[in-house]
Amino acid sequence: MHSWRRILSILALLSSAVAVPTSSSVVSAPAASPTVPYASDDPNYPLWNEDEDIIPEPIRGTLGASILGPQNIPLELQNTDNLAPPTTDSGSVPNFKWPFTLSHNRLQTGGWARQQNINDMSIATDLAGVDMRLEAGAIREMHWHNDGEWAYIISGDLRVSTVTPEGQVYVGDVSQGDLWYFPAGYPHSIQAKNTTAAGAEFLLVFDSGSFSEDSTFLLTDWLAHVPKEVIAKNFQVNISAFDEIPATELYIFPSTPPPENIESDMVIPNDTPMPYTFAMSQVNATPAPGGSYKVVDTRSFPAATTICSAEVTVEVGGMRELHWHPTEPEWTFFISGQARMTVYASSSQANTIDFQAGDIAYVPPSYGHYVENTGNSTLVFLEIFKSGLFQDISLTQWLALTPHELVKAHLGLSDAVIDSFSRVKQEVVGPTY
Repeated sequence: MHSWRRILSILALLSSAVAVPTSSSVVSAPAASPTVPYASDDPNYPLWNEDEDIIPEPIRGTLGASILGPQNIPLELQNTDNLAPPTTDSGSVPNFKWPFTLSHNRLQTGGWARQQNINDMSIATDLAGVDMRLEAGAIREMHWHNDGEWAYIISGDLRVSTVTPEGQVYVGDVSQGDLWYFPAGYPHSIQAKNTTAAGAEFLLVFDSGSFSEDSTFLLTDWLAHVPKEVIAKNFQVNISAFDEIPATELYIFPSTPPPENIESDMVIPNDTPMPYTFAMSQVNATPAPGGSYKVVDTRSFPAATTICSAEVTVEVGGMRELHWHPTEPEWTFFISGQARMTVYASSSQANTIDFQAGDIAYVPPSYGHYVENTGNSTLVFLEIFKSGLFQDISLTQWLALTPHELVKAHLGLSDAVIDSFSRVKQEVVGPTY
């Protein structure tokens, strides 16, 4: 009983010691505290690059331990952030990297082709790609397929052609950095010119993740499986005219280069309502603080209704800003340089992966990401989308255009910092201030 009285007496004294504010008094609110811990300041830079003469270990700060078993050192040097990931990585995002060097190559007389589709990277459900090489004069035989075909010329010069369902014809030449697009089902041809002795190499992207280059509809394959008397009846010529048609498909084969004068190669003048090639190489890049970019979609290339693209350059120390694409996946191809990308998949799932020239990345719709130049030379890559219209959301612009009090409540930033955010998209930003 006495102990309870003593407790009540102490509480009364404490109560009387608390000042009651009056209308003239000023009371300072206690400093706000976060509802969760503040984000860590631990550095998360890549720990090495592919050019270093070291034995990489999965150790970052106090985390990890050395490898006691066998190591594939060249691969581990190329994949820093897989072996020793940033501490900001969390959970597991499906693999979003595929190097073309791991694709099985199909060698032909006159060239080769290697592909990436959903069998190689299960996350890549909507787009697939093919890297193709043709020697000078060589032909990717006349064919068609169920999916739309978009192309980017990596090197060399080519002549392409197509015929529309209405019987309209288009023949066009393309060079390094240029594009073509053929809608699904449109028959077309591809031939390397002899402008250079090496011929040409080009990237093909298709608007289906399950596309297979080995399952296209080929002219020679079809006729090899039709009775010759039926072929003769169809073309209304003597059956002997088809004595030398191939018994199997040609796919890629050598031939005489096309004439330099494109008009002399045309059966009739082009009469399609729009061109199926686009001279992206002649488009001036839009400068950005950390590099530059070109966007080509149906606003500039109307024929390309299902695939659009951006060609991005990032200077040393710069990065493609934090962003996402609202409704379409991004199929990324790295042309030169070294990069790393963190993909945020919601639900505390985020992984970081490193990329080199010839690698492919795939980012599903709305996944937040950036692309950082981690090398010592200019980074160049393509962003390709299953859409006629290029769209992205910039994190910086979103925060800059949102009421400041909301941003401050989320991130604890000052008005001065928020005021410094760009209200227009930067696309490519420079090194850290």
